[in-house]
Amino acid sequence: MKIETKRLTLMPCDSGSIEMMKKQGYDNGPQSLNHIKELSKDPTLYGWGSWLVLRNSDGMIIGDAGFKGAPNSKKEVEVGYGFLESCWHMGYATESVESLVKWALDLLVVEKVVAETRLENSGSIRVLQKVGMEQVEKKGDMVYWELTKQKHQFQSKK
Repeated sequence: MKIETKRLTLMPCDSGSIEMMKKQGYDNGPQSLNHIKELSKDPTLYGWGSWLVLRNSDGMIIGDAGFKGAPNSKKEVEVGYGFLESCWHMGYATESVESLVKWALDLLVVEKVVAETRLENSGSIRVLQKVGMEQVEKKGDMVYWELTKQKHQFQSKK
């Protein structure tokens, strides 16, 4: 399974991803490796954790994006992402998150995608706005977002 966009390829992390990350020296935090450990215990989590984001032009891993677990009982998933600083401000996060949100909302098991970000993280806030998410709450230094299947379908028809 993979998602391809004009500039990127997104692949769900699995045990085979470890070698690729080592070979490229990719280390952008523990999320991907933590997900691979969880996946070894529960194969149904495939696709519901970290996805490696590769730049099509050179095959380099430039970040990871994905979900913080399988859909919950309310059919919600939380999206998250992180990119190498050298790849910020190039639209890669928006392109990746947009494709993952569409992928999730096209499935019957998902009705809503949610996200959270720090109030001072203007770059992340801009990504969430660009993919059509709406701010639903501010609590302390955190901002909470959501995009429902119904709202996404409406936006797609525009």
